Amino acid sequence: MEETFNPNAPAMMPANVDIRRNVRAQLKGHWTNVVLCTLVMLIIAGVCSAVSGASQDAPLLGIVGTALTLLIATPLGFGYSVALLRHMHGEPDDDLVTRPFMAFKDYGRYLGTSLLMVVYIFLWMLLFIIPGIIKGYSYAMTPYIMDEHPELSADECIEASKKMMAGYKWKLFLLDLGFIGWLILCVLTLGILTLWVQPWMECSHVKFYDELKARQA
Repeated sequence: MEETFNPNAPAMMPANVDIRRNVRAQLKGHWTNVVLCTLVMLIIAGVCSAVSGASQDAPLLGIVGTALTLLIATPLGFGYSVALLRHMHGEPDDDLVTRPFMAFKDYGRYLGTSLLMVVYIFLWMLLFIIPGIIKGYSYAMTPYIMDEHPELSADECIEASKKMMAGYKWKLFLLDLGFIGWLILCVLTLGILTLWVQPWMECSHVKFYDELKARQA
């Protein structure tokens, strides 16, 4: 039977290689502020991780480090995602370095959403690591939905991400897998290249989100 063309049917998602290429082109000329923003976030995450890793020699210090990670680094990670979302949507670079700290202006919502997501993924990983990874991809759009829909609760943002990612988790996984060569280079450069690769990956997630949103509107 001959297929009928439907002008209202959603177009196919772009190829992952095109998403990565287009994002890198969009970041051209903006790398300085993007890298500085990433550096600040990595330093904060590194300090929290170092303090937490001291648990063998100083258990109390380890508890403090874990608390710092959950109460500061985790919501700031959400703030970083939102900062790059707004950057990709055309907001000026002037305050990009400090923009992730907007998480503290709406701290309860950022903290609640990020912790709820961590708990859900952790509980799924108790079953097996693969279900936890799958759920991680189901929840991947949560920070962007949270920023664009302030009326939604933490659980509603997570549920919206699950619905948006239905049928697209594998594609997002393959998008990330396409960075594997760059991630190996990050290790070989003692992490220095992470300052460029991390925001490139995050902005690719933003582009993925925008493409999904356009097709599911």
